[in-house]
Amino acid sequence: MTENSHARILIVEDDAGIVLPLKKTLQAASYDVLTAASGKSALSMIQSHCPDCILLDLGLPDMDGGEIIKSVRGWTQTPIIVLSARGTENDKANALDMGADDYLTKPFGSVELLARIRTALRHTRTSAENEELALTDMYRVDGLLVDYKKMRAYINERDAGLTPQEFRIVGLLGRHPGRVLTYKMMLRELWGPASGMDNKILRVHMASIRRKIEENPNEPHYIFTEVGVGYRMAEPQA
Repeated sequence: MTENSHARILIVEDDAGIVLPLKKTLQAASYDVLTAASGKSALSMIQSHCPDCILLDLGLPDMDGGEIIKSVRGWTQTPIIVLSARGTENDKANALDMGADDYLTKPFGSVELLARIRTALRHTRTSAENEELALTDMYRVDGLLVDYKKMRAYINERDAGLTPQEFRIVGLLGRHPGRVLTYKMMLRELWGPASGMDNKILRVHMASIRRKIEENPNEPHYIFTEVGVGYRMAEPQA
């Protein structure tokens, strides 16, 4: 039995041909499964059943899935994984900016989906602890140590020599390990609402950061790029 057995998963999808095999896959992995075929039904079930994770299709018959993301994020941080046929970079970035935790483009494999669910549930259990560590002490992943008190980053116990702005970028990613932070979110957080959408400044800083912390900047081990969407910090293994 897995560590996430009996977690409650809500599938929000109106296509029975997708719901049935998805439900069987989740039940075989020992999850409790709920289903909703419309946005209105989904919102009602989220409030009444408090699922541990939501699998959300964006193309619902009565409303766009984005409305559900915004509504749910108004009162809970329950992880939301978007499962959608809309696979453009803008679609992914928009869903993540609205508050989705992850995004899978249809068709997808059951092994990958189950892995994404486990990660989302793990974030739910540890997010408060990670946030506290990030804000008051240290965040470590393999040989990288981010010291928030000293505002320094160390790689294999050696000071990486990050500039203050480079540290702010690494520090922001370290507060959300395993989660893709969109360019828009990072620009707004680091340079304010007037920063616009020019990603060049982020790319320049990231190139410098990788030269300082990665053994091979072309094959990063700590900070990964989701092309056209944003960046993700490696997550420590349990």
